[in-house]
Amino acid sequence: MREAYFADKNRYNNGMEFERCGRSGVLLPKVSLGFWHNFGSVDPYERSREITHYAFDHGITHFDLANNYGPVYGSAEETMGRLMDEDFRPYRDELFISTKAGYDMWPGPYGEWGSRKYLMASLDQSLKRMKLDYVDLFYSHRYDPNTPLEETLQALVDVVRAGKALYVGISNWPLEALRFGAKYLKERDVPLLIYQGRLNMLNREPIEQGILEFCANEGVGFIAFSPLAQGLLTDRYLNGIPADSRMSKGKFLKESMLTPELLAKLREYNEKAKSEGKTLAETALGWILDQKGVTSVLVGASSVAQLEKNLRCVTRV
Repeated sequence: MREAYFADKNRYNNGMEFERCGRSGVLLPKVSLGFWHNFGSVDPYERSREITHYAFDHGITHFDLANNYGPVYGSAEETMGRLMDEDFRPYRDELFISTKAGYDMWPGPYGEWGSRKYLMASLDQSLKRMKLDYVDLFYSHRYDPNTPLEETLQALVDVVRAGKALYVGISNWPLEALRFGAKYLKERDVPLLIYQGRLNMLNREPIEQGILEFCANEGVGFIAFSPLAQGLLTDRYLNGIPADSRMSKGKFLKESMLTPELLAKLREYNEKAKSEGKTLAETALGWILDQKGVTSVLVGASSVAQLEKNLRCVTRV
Protein backbone atom coordinates (compact mmCIF):
# COMPACT_ATOMS: atom_id res chain seq x y z
CA MET A 1 0.00 0.00 0.00
CA ARG A 2 1.33 3.43 -0.97
CA GLU A 3 2.51 5.58 1.91
CA ALA A 4 0.50 8.79 2.28
CA TYR A 5 2.32 12.06 1.57
CA PHE A 6 2.41 14.74 4.22
CA ALA A 7 4.27 17.88 3.20
CA ASP A 8 7.21 19.01 5.30
CA LYS A 9 5.97 21.40 7.97
CA ASN A 10 9.12 23.48 7.42
CA ARG A 11 8.65 23.76 3.65
CA TYR A 12 8.65 27.56 3.81
CA ASN A 13 11.64 27.64 6.16
CA ASN A 14 13.97 25.43 4.14
CA GLY A 15 15.76 28.30 2.45
CA MET A 16 13.63 29.02 -0.61
CA GLU A 17 13.33 32.68 -1.55
CA PHE A 18 10.28 34.17 -3.24
CA GLU A 19 10.16 37.03 -5.74
CA ARG A 20 7.22 39.25 -6.62
CA CYS A 21 6.08 38.59 -10.18
CA GLY A 22 6.12 41.99 -11.85
CA ARG A 23 3.51 44.33 -10.37
CA SER A 24 1.15 41.64 -9.14
CA GLY A 25 0.16 39.90 -5.95
CA VAL A 26 1.93 36.72 -7.02
CA LEU A 27 5.12 35.60 -5.32
CA LEU A 28 6.99 32.86 -7.19
CA PRO A 29 9.81 30.74 -5.84
CA LYS A 30 13.11 31.76 -7.38
CA VAL A 31 13.43 28.17 -8.58
CA SER A 32 10.38 26.58 -10.23
CA LEU A 33 9.97 22.99 -11.40
CA GLY A 34 9.38 22.33 -15.09
CA PHE A 35 7.67 19.18 -16.38
CA TRP A 36 9.04 19.39 -19.95
CA HIS A 37 11.12 16.22 -19.50
CA ASN A 38 11.09 13.37 -16.95
CA PHE A 39 7.36 13.45 -16.10
CA GLY A 40 5.85 11.72 -19.12
CA SER A 41 4.34 8.28 -19.61
CA VAL A 42 7.78 6.90 -20.57
CA ASP A 43 9.20 7.93 -17.18
CA PRO A 44 8.85 6.04 -13.89
CA TYR A 45 5.94 7.54 -11.98
CA GLU A 46 7.50 6.89 -8.57
CA ARG A 47 10.55 8.93 -9.57
CA SER A 48 8.33 11.81 -10.70
CA ARG A 49 6.52 11.57 -7.39
CA GLU A 50 9.75 11.69 -5.38
CA ILE A 51 10.97 14.73 -7.30
CA THR A 52 7.74 16.69 -6.82
CA HIS A 53 7.59 15.81 -3.13
CA TYR A 54 11.16 17.01 -2.64
CA ALA A 55 10.41 20.18 -4.61
CA PHE A 56 7.34 21.13 -2.58
CA ASP A 57 9.03 20.17 0.69
CA HIS A 58 11.74 22.71 -0.19
CA GLY A 59 9.47 25.61 -1.08
CA ILE A 60 8.95 25.06 -4.81
CA THR A 61 5.29 25.96 -5.15
CA HIS A 62 5.30 26.53 -8.92
CA PHE A 63 4.92 23.57 -11.30
CA ASP A 64 5.17 24.46 -15.00
CA LEU A 65 3.54 22.29 -17.67
CA ALA A 66 2.27 22.44 -21.25
CA ASN A 67 -0.31 20.46 -23.19
CA ASN A 68 2.26 18.50 -25.22
CA TYR A 69 4.82 17.78 -22.50
CA GLY A 70 5.61 14.10 -22.18
CA PRO A 71 6.28 12.05 -24.13
CA VAL A 72 3.65 11.09 -25.10
CA TYR A 73 1.82 14.36 -25.59
CA GLY A 74 -0.42 15.13 -22.64
CA SER A 75 1.17 12.57 -20.35
CA ALA A 76 3.05 15.07 -18.14
CA GLU A 77 -0.32 16.66 -17.37
CA GLU A 78 -1.73 13.20 -16.66
CA THR A 79 1.13 12.66 -14.21
CA MET A 80 0.19 15.97 -12.58
CA GLY A 81 -3.41 14.80 -12.35
CA ARG A 82 -2.38 11.61 -10.61
CA LEU A 83 -0.18 13.57 -8.24
CA MET A 84 -3.11 15.85 -7.46
CA ASP A 85 -5.39 12.92 -6.67
CA GLU A 86 -2.84 10.97 -4.64
CA ASP A 87 -0.77 13.65 -2.89
CA PHE A 88 -1.35 17.33 -3.58
CA ARG A 89 -5.12 17.86 -3.36
CA PRO A 90 -4.88 19.07 0.27
CA TYR A 91 -2.23 21.58 -0.83
CA ARG A 92 -3.91 22.90 -3.99
CA ASP A 93 -4.20 26.45 -2.69
CA GLU A 94 -0.47 26.53 -1.93
CA LEU A 95 0.46 25.49 -5.47
CA PHE A 96 0.85 27.69 -8.53
CA ILE A 97 0.25 25.47 -11.57
CA SER A 98 0.75 26.69 -15.12
CA THR A 99 0.14 25.16 -18.52
CA LYS A 100 0.40 26.31 -22.13
CA ALA A 101 -0.90 25.82 -25.64
CA GLY A 102 0.69 26.80 -28.93
CA TYR A 103 2.81 23.96 -30.26
CA ASP A 104 1.48 20.89 -32.03
CA MET A 105 -0.85 18.77 -29.91
CA TRP A 106 -3.24 16.92 -32.24
CA PRO A 107 -3.62 16.55 -36.03
CA GLY A 108 -5.38 19.01 -38.27
CA PRO A 109 -5.58 22.79 -38.55
CA TYR A 110 -6.96 23.32 -35.03
CA GLY A 111 -4.28 21.38 -33.15
CA GLU A 112 -1.57 24.05 -32.82
CA TRP A 113 -0.71 27.76 -33.06
CA GLY A 114 -2.89 30.55 -31.65
CA SER A 115 -6.51 30.30 -32.77
CA ARG A 116 -9.26 30.76 -30.22
CA LYS A 117 -10.56 27.28 -31.08
CA TYR A 118 -7.24 25.62 -30.31
CA LEU A 119 -6.48 27.55 -27.12
CA MET A 120 -9.93 27.00 -25.64
CA ALA A 121 -10.07 23.31 -26.52
CA SER A 122 -6.54 22.72 -25.31
CA LEU A 123 -7.12 24.30 -21.92
CA ASP A 124 -10.29 22.26 -21.42
CA GLN A 125 -8.32 19.09 -22.17
CA SER A 126 -5.47 20.16 -19.87
CA LEU A 127 -7.82 20.72 -16.95
CA LYS A 128 -9.28 17.24 -17.39
CA ARG A 129 -5.84 15.63 -17.54
CA MET A 130 -4.60 17.48 -14.47
CA LYS A 131 -7.83 16.91 -12.50
CA LEU A 132 -8.14 20.66 -11.88
CA ASP A 133 -11.01 23.15 -11.94
CA TYR A 134 -8.63 25.93 -13.01
CA VAL A 135 -4.96 26.64 -13.60
CA ASP A 136 -3.20 29.49 -11.90
CA LEU A 137 -1.53 30.55 -15.15
CA PHE A 138 -2.28 29.86 -18.81
CA TYR A 139 0.21 30.78 -21.54
CA SER A 140 0.16 31.35 -25.24
CA HIS A 141 3.15 29.08 -25.84
CA ARG A 142 4.39 30.67 -29.05
CA TYR A 143 3.83 33.58 -31.38
CA ASP A 144 1.51 32.83 -34.29
CA PRO A 145 2.33 35.05 -37.29
CA ASN A 146 -0.85 34.09 -39.15
CA THR A 147 -3.61 34.38 -36.56
CA PRO A 148 -4.59 37.95 -35.62
CA LEU A 149 -3.01 38.77 -32.27
CA GLU A 150 -6.35 40.13 -31.10
CA GLU A 151 -7.90 36.67 -31.45
CA THR A 152 -5.17 34.93 -29.45
CA LEU A 153 -5.20 37.63 -26.77
CA GLN A 154 -8.98 37.75 -26.47
CA ALA A 155 -8.97 34.00 -25.88
CA LEU A 156 -6.58 34.59 -22.98
CA VAL A 157 -8.89 37.29 -21.61
CA ASP A 158 -11.89 35.00 -21.89
CA VAL A 159 -10.33 32.00 -20.14
CA VAL A 160 -9.74 34.25 -17.13
CA ARG A 161 -13.29 35.61 -17.25
CA ALA A 162 -14.58 32.03 -17.49
CA GLY A 163 -12.70 31.11 -14.32
CA LYS A 164 -10.48 28.55 -16.06
CA ALA A 165 -7.27 30.49 -15.35
CA LEU A 166 -6.38 33.11 -12.75
CA TYR A 167 -3.60 34.75 -14.76
CA VAL A 168 -2.23 34.69 -18.30
CA GLY A 169 1.24 34.66 -19.76
CA ILE A 170 3.08 34.79 -23.06
CA SER A 171 6.01 32.64 -24.12
CA ASN A 172 8.39 32.96 -27.07
CA TRP A 173 6.80 36.11 -28.56
CA PRO A 174 8.97 38.76 -30.23
CA LEU A 175 9.24 42.16 -28.58
CA GLU A 176 6.78 44.10 -30.76
CA ALA A 177 4.09 41.43 -30.39
CA LEU A 178 4.78 41.40 -26.64
CA ARG A 179 4.29 45.19 -26.51
CA PHE A 180 0.98 44.88 -28.34
CA GLY A 181 -0.12 41.97 -26.16
CA ALA A 182 0.69 43.67 -22.86
CA LYS A 183 -1.26 46.78 -23.92
CA TYR A 184 -4.24 44.77 -25.20
CA LEU A 185 -4.50 42.70 -22.02
CA LYS A 186 -4.08 45.69 -19.71
CA GLU A 187 -6.88 47.57 -21.46
CA ARG A 188 -9.19 44.63 -20.77
CA ASP A 189 -8.29 44.39 -17.08
CA VAL A 190 -6.48 41.07 -17.50
CA PRO A 191 -2.90 42.27 -17.13
CA LEU A 192 -0.07 40.15 -18.50
CA LEU A 193 1.43 38.41 -15.49
CA ILE A 194 4.61 36.94 -16.92
CA TYR A 195 6.75 36.30 -19.98
CA GLN A 196 8.56 32.99 -20.39
CA GLY A 197 11.70 33.00 -22.49
CA ARG A 198 14.87 31.02 -23.09
CA LEU A 199 17.65 32.70 -21.12
CA ASN A 200 21.01 31.34 -20.04
CA MET A 201 24.69 32.23 -20.14
CA LEU A 202 24.93 30.84 -23.68
CA ASN A 203 21.70 32.38 -24.99
CA ARG A 204 21.03 35.97 -23.96
CA GLU A 205 18.46 36.90 -26.58
CA PRO A 206 15.80 38.22 -24.14
CA ILE A 207 18.41 40.70 -22.90
CA GLU A 208 19.79 41.54 -26.35
CA GLN A 209 16.31 41.98 -27.86
CA GLY A 210 15.06 44.23 -25.07
CA ILE A 211 12.43 41.78 -23.80
CA LEU A 212 13.76 41.61 -20.27
CA GLU A 213 14.04 45.40 -20.07
CA PHE A 214 10.46 45.79 -21.32
CA CYS A 215 9.16 43.34 -18.71
CA ALA A 216 11.05 45.09 -15.91
CA ASN A 217 9.75 48.52 -16.97
CA GLU A 218 6.15 47.41 -17.51
CA GLY A 219 5.75 45.36 -14.35
CA VAL A 220 5.61 42.02 -16.15
CA GLY A 221 7.35 39.06 -14.55
CA PHE A 222 9.95 37.02 -16.41
CA ILE A 223 10.68 33.31 -15.99
CA ALA A 224 13.63 31.69 -17.72
CA PHE A 225 13.36 28.26 -19.29
CA SER A 226 16.35 26.13 -20.32
CA PRO A 227 18.52 27.98 -17.75
CA LEU A 228 21.20 25.28 -17.98
CA ALA A 229 21.01 25.07 -21.79
CA GLN A 230 19.59 21.54 -21.48
CA GLY A 231 22.57 20.40 -19.45
CA LEU A 232 25.39 22.14 -21.32
CA LEU A 233 25.87 24.50 -18.36
CA THR A 234 26.60 21.63 -15.97
CA ASP A 235 29.62 19.37 -15.57
CA ARG A 236 27.86 16.80 -17.80
CA TYR A 237 29.72 17.54 -21.03
CA LEU A 238 33.07 18.89 -19.85
CA ASN A 239 34.86 15.64 -20.71
CA GLY A 240 32.86 14.44 -23.69
CA ILE A 241 29.36 13.13 -24.37
CA PRO A 242 28.10 10.52 -21.88
CA ALA A 243 26.30 7.56 -23.42
CA ASP A 244 23.15 8.18 -21.37
CA SER A 245 23.03 11.94 -21.92
CA ARG A 246 20.36 13.99 -23.69
CA MET A 247 22.91 14.92 -26.36
CA SER A 248 23.63 11.26 -27.14
CA LYS A 249 19.93 10.81 -27.97
CA GLY A 250 20.13 13.71 -30.40
CA LYS A 251 16.56 15.00 -30.23
CA PHE A 252 16.92 18.46 -28.65
CA LEU A 253 20.71 18.58 -28.26
CA LYS A 254 22.87 17.58 -31.23
CA GLU A 255 26.44 16.31 -30.86
CA SER A 256 27.50 18.84 -33.50
CA MET A 257 26.62 21.63 -31.06
CA LEU A 258 29.52 20.72 -28.77
CA THR A 259 32.18 22.47 -30.83
CA PRO A 260 35.75 22.92 -29.56
CA GLU A 261 34.97 26.62 -29.06
CA LEU A 262 31.88 25.89 -26.95
CA LEU A 263 33.71 23.24 -24.93
CA ALA A 264 36.50 25.74 -24.19
CA LYS A 265 33.93 28.31 -23.04
CA LEU A 266 32.19 25.76 -20.81
CA ARG A 267 35.48 24.76 -19.21
CA GLU A 268 36.32 28.42 -18.65
CA TYR A 269 32.94 28.98 -16.95
CA ASN A 270 33.52 25.85 -14.87
CA GLU A 271 36.95 26.96 -13.68
CA LYS A 272 35.56 30.34 -12.64
CA ALA A 273 32.72 28.64 -10.75
CA LYS A 274 35.18 26.33 -8.96
CA SER A 275 37.31 29.30 -7.94
CA GLU A 276 34.21 30.72 -6.22
CA GLY A 277 33.42 27.42 -4.50
CA LYS A 278 30.40 26.72 -6.71
CA THR A 279 29.36 24.27 -9.39
CA LEU A 280 28.89 25.39 -12.97
CA ALA A 281 25.12 24.80 -12.69
CA GLU A 282 24.90 26.82 -9.49
CA THR A 283 26.76 29.70 -11.13
CA ALA A 284 24.60 29.52 -14.29
CA LEU A 285 21.35 29.64 -12.32
CA GLY A 286 22.64 32.40 -10.08
CA TRP A 287 23.65 34.46 -13.14
CA ILE A 288 20.07 34.41 -14.41
CA LEU A 289 18.58 35.30 -11.04
CA ASP A 290 20.94 38.27 -10.84
CA GLN A 291 19.49 39.81 -14.02
CA LYS A 292 17.16 42.72 -13.38
CA GLY A 293 13.55 41.76 -14.02
CA VAL A 294 13.95 37.98 -13.64
CA THR A 295 11.38 36.44 -11.30
CA SER A 296 12.24 32.74 -11.42
CA VAL A 297 14.20 30.05 -13.23
CA LEU A 298 12.57 26.85 -14.48
CA VAL A 299 14.64 23.78 -13.78
CA GLY A 300 14.01 20.24 -14.84
CA ALA A 301 15.15 17.25 -12.82
CA SER A 302 15.68 13.58 -13.55
CA SER A 303 16.38 12.79 -9.89
CA VAL A 304 16.02 14.21 -6.41
CA ALA A 305 19.82 14.52 -6.24
CA GLN A 306 19.86 16.70 -9.36
CA LEU A 307 17.13 18.96 -8.01
CA GLU A 308 18.92 19.26 -4.69
CA LYS A 309 22.06 20.44 -6.49
CA ASN A 310 20.11 23.00 -8.51
CA LEU A 311 18.46 24.39 -5.39
CA ARG A 312 21.85 25.34 -3.99
CA CYS A 313 21.74 28.49 -6.11
CA VAL A 314 19.11 29.76 -3.68
CA THR A 315 18.73 27.63 -0.60
CA ARG A 316 22.25 26.39 0.16
CA VAL A 317 20.69 23.22 1.60
